[in-house]
Amino acid sequence: MPRFSVIVPVYQVQEYLAECLDSVLSQSCPDFELIAVDDHSPDGCGVILDEYVTRDDRVRVLHLPANVGLGRARNAGLAVATGDYVIFLDSDDTLTPGLLQAVVDRLAACVDPDILVYDYARTYADGRVVRSNSAPLFARPGPDVFDLEQRPDLLDLLMVVWNKAYRRGYLEEQGLTFPAGYYEDTPWTFPALLAAHRMTMLDLVGVHYRQREEGGNILATPSRKHFDVFAQYDLVFAFLDRRPDLERWRTVVYGRMVHHLNTVVSKPGRIPSGDRREYFRRAAEHCARLRPAGYRPAPGADGLRTELLSHGRYLSYQGVRALARTRQVAARAARRAARTSR
Repeated sequence: MPRFSVIVPVYQVQEYLAECLDSVLSQSCPDFELIAVDDHSPDGCGVILDEYVTRDDRVRVLHLPANVGLGRARNAGLAVATGDYVIFLDSDDTLTPGLLQAVVDRLAACVDPDILVYDYARTYADGRVVRSNSAPLFARPGPDVFDLEQRPDLLDLLMVVWNKAYRRGYLEEQGLTFPAGYYEDTPWTFPALLAAHRMTMLDLVGVHYRQREEGGNILATPSRKHFDVFAQYDLVFAFLDRRPDLERWRTVVYGRMVHHLNTVVSKPGRIPSGDRREYFRRAAEHCARLRPAGYRPAPGADGLRTELLSHGRYLSYQGVRALARTRQVAARAARRAARTSR
């Protein structure tokens, strides 16, 4: 049984796939299996994967007969995983050198926790590597092993699956699987963090998260599929409904949800312009149904925007955004004028 199962779902990444696979196979810790799931990719990914199978017996390839999407492709890999710990890696990203050995050492020191969390850095086509904004959280002092009660700031992290190592037995105990649709990481990551009794952190960049050119990221593509975010949070709250012992987290999760709903609609190029009013209507219905009695919005402009969204106030929301943009433009102009006058 290998120490790690590294699961890589693959779809239309021919240009980046070799770099991704090599970043795993070149790790100084050799005790892993690499499970690549060809999600019926229409390009040359399947051929590349088959070539890697012939080079390294740690590589296993699953060729799916039809495209099922990122979440279900991960499920296919998880179903055949045999490692003590599971790591998910997207096929246009890379592991940093030495990550697996660092994880091995940390797991040994912490006596096999349920989840280990590491950091990531965004990489750009011009060569820039920028560590995540959450870096200070990893350096924050605290117990080596903890639950969410001791480190609630973990819920401030980006809700993604690919910056963690999960004890496979813990995943089986919790029955965690990925749903279909966009934002599939959300109903996996929240339950995983909420239910874990023993977690640890590694103050290390473990993943280089590639920032692809326009059109490379489906979440930056205009589509009604972004409405999937509502169904994904329904799954999160259904999990909380089944776990009365975690009821104290409902208000916190709701706050994270409205922040996420605001991110989806505020990012340019996600919700098609003709669908924005409907998105606000759906958000109002969704939030009215799930809003806990004790919820209080965040202070300041962010809290105002999420409150307007959660009540479906489309025109007021647009006005607040326009005012904020006007102030930003004025502030930039003032800074330029100040520099010119020196």
